Amino acid sequence: MNILVLNCGSSSVKFQLINTDHERIEHNTDERLVQGVVERIGSEALLTFRVTAEDGTVRTHRSAAALRDHRAAIDYVIKWLISKEAAIPGIASFADIAAVGHRVVHGGEALTSSMMISNEVVQKIEDCIDLAPLHNPQNLKGIYAVKEVFGEHFPQAAVFDTAFHHTMPETSYLYAIPYQFYRRHKIRRYGFHGVSHRYVGYRYRLLHGLERDAVNIISVHLGNGCSVCAIKDGHSFDTSMGMTPLEGLVMGTRSGDIDPAVLEYLGHKEGYTIGEIEALLNKQSGLLGISGLTNDMRDLVAEARENSDRRAMLAIDLFCYRVRKYIGSYLAAMNGAYSVVFTGGIGENTDFVRANICSGLEWFGLEVDSDANRAVVGGKEGRISKEGSRLAAWVIPTNEELLIARDTYRCVTEQM
Repeated sequence: MNILVLNCGSSSVKFQLINTDHERIEHNTDERLVQGVVERIGSEALLTFRVTAEDGTVRTHRSAAALRDHRAAIDYVIKWLISKEAAIPGIASFADIAAVGHRVVHGGEALTSSMMISNEVVQKIEDCIDLAPLHNPQNLKGIYAVKEVFGEHFPQAAVFDTAFHHTMPETSYLYAIPYQFYRRHKIRRYGFHGVSHRYVGYRYRLLHGLERDAVNIISVHLGNGCSVCAIKDGHSFDTSMGMTPLEGLVMGTRSGDIDPAVLEYLGHKEGYTIGEIEALLNKQSGLLGISGLTNDMRDLVAEARENSDRRAMLAIDLFCYRVRKYIGSYLAAMNGAYSVVFTGGIGENTDFVRANICSGLEWFGLEVDSDANRAVVGGKEGRISKEGSRLAAWVIPTNEELLIARDTYRCVTEQM
């Protein structure tokens, strides 16, 4: 079954077309036929599509097109997928695409598992817009666009980033504010990057031949957005992001944890409104705010190495310290773990950052193998700690799209 996976942003659409079914899932032989991204929707959009041939080689297609909205972008993508130019084996018409799976950031407390999209589900996703105003409206654009392109009754599934974290106990997800606000407004920690953390747990289990309830790891997703997840007995036990993705680690442009009194103080001293402070913490803080240079970790590492830039190094050290502190707290909360697993763009590719984070975790028995750490970059998977380390460290490239495709397949077949 060919599943189109969509991840819609404010001006972009990322997608993959994945061939999966029961047998492929069982033997882990799912096929990624094509992946791509449409950027700068609303103007002259930039399109990059990569097709995987039957022999494993990858053909890259780059182009530009005037695409006014997400509906136009998704229409363009689908028409390209079935075109002779794409030449994707087994894809010649709309009928060869069986369903669409959407990454949806926030499902609140009502949407706690992957499910087929209905009018009722769409309404519940809309109800969560207040909890994820930057993300859910964009995810909904993709759902509406597919309805327009394929028709009202074409099968679509929603896979929620928050769903994985619904196994957290109350002590992990509640804030210590009057309980009435949780009852009235569902103010609580929801957590994000759930599909990524779930994949890391799944892949770790396969690599080590474990049953799900034997997986006790700390999953560290580091990209422009960053989060840590304590996976205990195969389930999310605690996570660093909160009611919104702002809480937790230092990120590319997000502050992470901050004393709430700072908001009032900034408002008093600088005359900022709540909206301006929220924008400051989400878009002008983190690595960008500390360094004054960039939110791109690659550029910061280059600046620190080549020019000994003090603030670039300060941003890196602060970033790594916050991750290390969360790892230590989760090791205590879980009563120990077997491994720390890095994923995400920074986690998978920046060995310098991984080494910095792990430095100081020797007391827990984590000893990094410098050669292995330098070697595991560029999408590679492997152990980066020394043999015999009491606490191991691994790198596992995330694959959220695979789980979205599989969940969509299951939702569709269960409905048949």
